[in-house]
Amino acid sequence: MSSLSYKDAGVDIDRGNLFVNRISDLVKSTYRREVISDIGPFSAFFKIDLTRYKEPVLVSGTDGVGTKLKIAFMTDIHNSVGIDLVAMCVNDILTSGAEPLFFLDYFASSTLDVTVGEQVIEGIANGCKQAGCSLIGGETAEMPDFYAAGEYDLSGFVVGIVNKSEIIDGSLVNDGDGVIGIASSGLHSNGYSLARKLFFDILNFNPDSFISEFNKTIGQELLTPTTIYKNAFFSIRDKIEIHGMAHITGGGLLENIPRILPNGLGVKLNLNSWDIPPVFTFIKERGNVSDEEMFRTFNMGIGYVIIVPGDSTDDAVKLLLNCGYSAYIAGSVVKGTGVQVI
Repeated sequence: MSSLSYKDAGVDIDRGNLFVNRISDLVKSTYRREVISDIGPFSAFFKIDLTRYKEPVLVSGTDGVGTKLKIAFMTDIHNSVGIDLVAMCVNDILTSGAEPLFFLDYFASSTLDVTVGEQVIEGIANGCKQAGCSLIGGETAEMPDFYAAGEYDLSGFVVGIVNKSEIIDGSLVNDGDGVIGIASSGLHSNGYSLARKLFFDILNFNPDSFISEFNKTIGQELLTPTTIYKNAFFSIRDKIEIHGMAHITGGGLLENIPRILPNGLGVKLNLNSWDIPPVFTFIKERGNVSDEEMFRTFNMGIGYVIIVPGDSTDDAVKLLLNCGYSAYIAGSVVKGTGVQVI
């Protein structure tokens, strides 16, 4: 019997080293000045600027992209799902008022395709630049026979910082506050199991099918990256008192907004106050999906919610519009429970 190598078993160390070398410049392009590089091969270092944060609290978050990855596999387009990965993590910690500092990723496949992996990291680096955080580490795992050929999985981890006295936890939310909805770019990274079943199993479309309502192909619509709301928050945090924020992910508007509401308070949303992207109307009508199911599964065109005092809503919307976001006075806080859409 000839000698057996790790490569014979499906893991190519040289290919992994090539991958690291090819993504090196992408990673370094995200570095903030606090990154301490070239220290130790087994971990990353980040020096907190204590002149800016006198009572620092670290805030962490982790997430993945879900079955949106299936669309990347179907289209062989891999340079946008990394943005989704960063967005899903960063938008979560933003809700507490945290500034994103650094990000780490986990990229796993049965056989490492260096070209595909480089495209994925390109997206992650792009997302980190949008979020103002540094990609300072990660793990590339090659696990033969574990994933289907041509597929991979992604996870992300972010650490942010906020002064303890500036943590936003929803405790200031009060009856009469205004609910500002900031537009999503589409489905973001939630509800894809339902969307894929409708588009590809029930309607028998393919990713290249052009949909006139979207003015693009299904693949292009479903791969639209998740919006990162870091600049939205920073554009108003020093100008308007923020009482609460919610990232609209799995569970939609109906389940995410109540997570930041004190007991005895609910939210009333005016459905006519914002533009619902055509993809949601298409899914509802062609899939015969109930209103409640739509609002519990998808973001319905609102990817992020900021709650401010009632008399500050107009100013908040103006600041967000000036920052390049589409924003709406979507509703108000009322006495009661849950979210009512009228």
